[in-house]
Amino acid sequence: MSKDRPGEFELIRKFFAPLASDPGSLGLTDDAAVFVPEDGCDLVLTKDVLASDVHFFRDDAPETIAAKALRVNLSDLAAKGARPRGYLLGLALPSDWTEGWLERFCAGLKADQSAFDIHLLGGDTIRSGNGLQVSITAIGQVPAGRTVRRSGANPDDVLFVTGTVGDAAAGLKIRLDGGFSAQNGLTASDERHLLDRYLLPRPRLALARLLTEYASASMDVSDGLFADSAHMAMASGVDIEIDLARVPVSNGLKRLRSNARSTYVACLNGGDDYEILAAVPSSRATAFTKGAASAGCPVTAIGTVLEGGGHVTCLEDGVRVDWQSAGGFTHF
Repeated sequence: MSKDRPGEFELIRKFFAPLASDPGSLGLTDDAAVFVPEDGCDLVLTKDVLASDVHFFRDDAPETIAAKALRVNLSDLAAKGARPRGYLLGLALPSDWTEGWLERFCAGLKADQSAFDIHLLGGDTIRSGNGLQVSITAIGQVPAGRTVRRSGANPDDVLFVTGTVGDAAAGLKIRLDGGFSAQNGLTASDERHLLDRYLLPRPRLALARLLTEYASASMDVSDGLFADSAHMAMASGVDIEIDLARVPVSNGLKRLRSNARSTYVACLNGGDDYEILAAVPSSRATAFTKGAASAGCPVTAIGTVLEGGGHVTCLEDGVRVDWQSAGGFTHF
């Protein structure tokens, strides 16, 4: 440890204790937090680990890295219908970390804590032997027995998705290839939007309560639209049919669809969207759509749930297309 940087306990006191305002954190002065859910609620817990040059670039802004690490977990909570309560942070810092970098990282956490009403409860900080790693365990709560799982979809449900799909994967392609935008006819505005969507997920927490009220099944789209639809179909023991013409996409993706169709389809299944995929009984689909719009989180019906055994079919102009050739994100 460099002499001009704080030691472990000074680091906790200076950088992380100010983020731990929840009484259950005990001011980060003990070995564990004490957390009590509200009466009549179940706890929902989720964890994501983000690694440098796998989930983000090492030269990304520290504020953005912090926000992405927290938001991908908040997206999981939203998909289960849960309200965020607190989180645990595991931080493996590379040998060249600086106080200035850590100040900016914590500023990113602080901003999102305020935006999403969540607080640091505890965690651990270590030295990394192989680049920055950020591990967050997020804790939420949902009314007892109302957690929405991926395994509840039923035949005759309508499949909905929030926001737009494919933007993050296109943003990553732009980061990896400086000529991607020009080669595919993307405008400067398209490029800014797609890069922003890659860097900063939008956890759809405004939809959480409605999911507990209306949805048979729900999950966030992290591995790709088709891949995650297949995860829902397999867990629920049903088939899912998606109409590609109804999948909501941004202007940039529309240009990709016109100029590079195979790239467009790959982006739809590229992952990192962190939108919500929900199956809702057809009899309640209209009410769900209206409620989502009122909550400021509009949804789009993109398909139907059918009897079956875990398969996904995509239709384009009434013709079945092979979604599996589009891939999907996988770590291994």
